[in-house]
Amino acid sequence: MEFAMVGAGAMGLRYGVLLQEAGNDVTFVDTWQPNLDKVHQQGGVYVSRDGQGRHLVPVKLVTPETYQGDPDVVIFFTKQMQLAGFLKRCAHFFNDKQYAFTCMNGMGHVEKLQQYFADDKIIAGTALIATVLNGPGDVDFMGKRGAGKMNMANLTEKPDEMTHRLFDEFKKAQMNPTLTTNFKGTLMTKVVFNSVMNTLCTLFEMQMGEYGNFEKAYDLSRQLIDEAYDVCERAGITLVSTRDEELHALDYNCRVTMPLHYPSMYQDMVHDRPTEVDYINGYIAKLGAEHHYDAKTHVFLTNLVHLSEYHRANLKQAREKQAAQTETVHTSR
Repeated sequence: MEFAMVGAGAMGLRYGVLLQEAGNDVTFVDTWQPNLDKVHQQGGVYVSRDGQGRHLVPVKLVTPETYQGDPDVVIFFTKQMQLAGFLKRCAHFFNDKQYAFTCMNGMGHVEKLQQYFADDKIIAGTALIATVLNGPGDVDFMGKRGAGKMNMANLTEKPDEMTHRLFDEFKKAQMNPTLTTNFKGTLMTKVVFNSVMNTLCTLFEMQMGEYGNFEKAYDLSRQLIDEAYDVCERAGITLVSTRDEELHALDYNCRVTMPLHYPSMYQDMVHDRPTEVDYINGYIAKLGAEHHYDAKTHVFLTNLVHLSEYHRANLKQAREKQAAQTETVHTSR
């Protein structure tokens, strides 16, 4: 199959490289100039696994404006706040025969995809696959080959021939897909997972395993999960796991599959990039408000993450001001 991978960050590179290794034609489409420059300079992307075996994988990487392919599937792995801009710049190569697929974090992306693709051409899902972008053109796949899993569902909840073809390609790429017919419930189950793991690990700058070993981790997780499930029940969303199953999944991923992993929200925070908390905890809080339920804990955590962003921005500004003053003193001498 021919794929256009829109977004060549950590997850975009992982999906794209694995699909390419499984025999597919993959072109990466990105707008981050340092990434474009580095990949073109070195002739591909450097790939490691758990920090080991770093090697160069040749890839095709272009800007939206220079892409000239006609893919069967366009896969989107951008940050939520970047998607609208990517879609606008990529619209020239979209057509009514193509399918759109995404496993992006949070909620809000499907509505944007619907502006460019018909409902029966949209497939979305969730990925429990840890990946770290070390820098431009340098990615680290966390876990052994075949580690992690993903879920996928059609927006119409009616799998068709292309859905099964895509499922087969993900399976060949060893991404362990599961096909469901519960679209909103599939996506929201991952949002609930991230509302605990991403947010708390980011606020306290800790790996998932460290959180999982905290004696009160169960209580913290239970409070957030119960509140999120209460919201979903009021919104008429049936999640694909029970509350207890979600708690077990959190614990298992912390202790067994990804104990050394820092979630993507943490990676954004420490690199002074905007986080997606509004599309995760903030989305749960907003959905609750729409159904007359006050998700107080999720509101509180959303505001805490924004407070941390605000504090880090002030510190960065102060450091830059001090550096500029120091440079001025040295120059005057």
